[in-house]
Amino acid sequence: MATRKNERQQHKGGPARKRSKKQARTRFEGSTEEVLEVDVNTLLHEHLALDDAEPGAERTTTVTTSTTTATKATAHPPPLPPVLPPPMTEIEVTISRLSSTGDGLGFDPGSKQVYVVPFTAPGDRVVAKIVRHVAGQGYAQTDFVRVVQRSALRDDSGIQCRYFQTCSGCQFQMLAYGTQLAHKKTIIERAYRHFSGLAADRVPAVQDTTGSPLQYGYRTKLTPHFDRPAGGRRRPKSDGGPEPAGPVFTHVPPIGFMRKGSRKTIDIEDCPIGTEAVRAGLKRERARVAATIGQYQRGATLLVRETTTRIATDADADADAGAIQPGDEEADDGRSGAAAAEDADADATVVIRERHADHVLEKRCVTDANARATEYVDGYAFTNSAGTFFQNNNSILPVFTQYMRAHALPPAPPPAPAPAPATRPPIRYLIDAYCGSGLFTITLSSLFAASTGIDIASASIAAAMLNARRNAIANATFLHADAAALFRSVRHPPDQTVVVIDPPRKGCDQSFLSQLARYAPRRILYVSCNVHTQARDVGFFINELVGRGRPWSAADDDDDDDARLGAGRREGEAEGDAGAKDEIDQRDLGGDDYYYELESLKGFDFFPQTSHVEASRMRMRMRRWLLLLLLLLVMLMLMLLLLLLMLLLLLLMLLLLMLLLLMLLLMLLLMLALLVPLVRLVTIVVW
Repeated sequence: MATRKNERQQHKGGPARKRSKKQARTRFEGSTEEVLEVDVNTLLHEHLALDDAEPGAERTTTVTTSTTTATKATAHPPPLPPVLPPPMTEIEVTISRLSSTGDGLGFDPGSKQVYVVPFTAPGDRVVAKIVRHVAGQGYAQTDFVRVVQRSALRDDSGIQCRYFQTCSGCQFQMLAYGTQLAHKKTIIERAYRHFSGLAADRVPAVQDTTGSPLQYGYRTKLTPHFDRPAGGRRRPKSDGGPEPAGPVFTHVPPIGFMRKGSRKTIDIEDCPIGTEAVRAGLKRERARVAATIGQYQRGATLLVRETTTRIATDADADADAGAIQPGDEEADDGRSGAAAAEDADADATVVIRERHADHVLEKRCVTDANARATEYVDGYAFTNSAGTFFQNNNSILPVFTQYMRAHALPPAPPPAPAPAPATRPPIRYLIDAYCGSGLFTITLSSLFAASTGIDIASASIAAAMLNARRNAIANATFLHADAAALFRSVRHPPDQTVVVIDPPRKGCDQSFLSQLARYAPRRILYVSCNVHTQARDVGFFINELVGRGRPWSAADDDDDDDARLGAGRREGEAEGDAGAKDEIDQRDLGGDDYYYELESLKGFDFFPQTSHVEASRMRMRMRRWLLLLLLLLVMLMLMLLLLLLMLLLLLLMLLLLMLLLLMLLLMLLLMLALLVPLVRLVTIVVW
């Protein structure tokens, strides 16, 4: 669902219309069309290189003289450009591979064109309908029609949604889950190969992607929508006056998600990747909209989000699990079950109960964006506004946070035969630079003497402070900081600090990365919901900011028109990706001219059945021994300079002494010159 915006732009000419606006931009933005173009070009180059390498291939030579240009062919004139089939034509193509966007890519040798076909697996022979040719890019967008010959990777028995191959939300229901995880590993590998700018020997081998415990029924938030009535217009920006009257709905419109390759909404009454509470809430919201559709004059986006109340086990908890009436239990935060239910939704009637050893979790559905929603992660409770961002797969969050705790600090060095003197202080502090409601600040706090969360969104800071108090975290503090000076209020020594960054899909802007490079923490953990912008940021950080010795200056904050920290993504961000985490640790500067090195890369699958992968473990380790060596060299140079100054002073003193001796000698000569006439005069007088 979260990918529908990018997908409808692909198929309806969005990139073509936007390209002129982006021509002046040179920074890769990690959009779907940019990633797809790279995958298409890679496939084209592979096939064209094979064509050129075929034995007996004819070569065409161009001969230029002072007045004419002639073309000389060894056998026949160069072929004319292939004639491409027009849009709406059905073609048959074999899928070579999956793109990083989740679509299949098939190369047609006759037209030397790549066809992008959704809902396909490598090896499938399919019929597809051409939607449009992307001018100058060598590929065409198509709609999937049917499978002619199935590949060994395709298993349609695993499809659990009747709208799969129509809805734009899922791409991989026909693939075994192991195949999905393997493909998501290749997405991370391609991202760092094509978008980081790092040499291959600087990128570690990508680890296997960690799967989600739930492959269906995992998503805790859905945002279905319906379109405005026929003849209606998009809502203008509010000018404070009353809304003009417009067309009204004469029937209930489709309520659901975008059709793949279209701007049209299709009616979807159930979504199997949603949790049980969310699916029940979706049915209730659809019924509510149908009953009140006459009150709407335009389309709307609905919110369906799960919230959880934790109740201590008592005699009543032995009742049968299932649908119960809320309000009978005592919540663990001291509020009554009725108060918790009111926060969730006053008309909530379905409650899903999960039994645990010492407590029961009651799950309800929230439909009010301003209501409070609570998630429990590894024993910690996180509460924020239902409309704000929080990870949408709580089944994998405990696995993810435990992994973060296990790798937040550097691995212990191997035991030495003799005790070595300590050269560096231990890591004692954590900075969570995009803290949101405090997920990492709180779950990692037990590892550090102090844990500091920073965000530019005041609402996020307020939620994080509330969550820290609720979880009795005494060593966590939160700062509402300005994006232009994010680390100004931080007092932690950089050499004893780990920085966690979890930016929005657009990644980190260059202003933030410049500030991070100037702060120079001991270790960096980069969690990303868009591995392509993560690769871009890591490459820029290592190559440009610290690798080539580029000095930071205040002017760097103005290098990018969009140079603002995107910590506020939490509100209204299209949440579609699972995460890639990079670990970047301080290491010594090597002879290959860089300060930080990429220690590890690992993906976590937050969104099974989709093409999204969260690059979620990356430590950047900063190399230090050469930095110390450089400092030592600087000190030696200073000492040499001082020695030279001392030698110069000594030479000056010798010169002064020689001048004094010369002056004394001159005085003696002068005295002798005066004494001789005086002696003669005295002699004359005496005689």
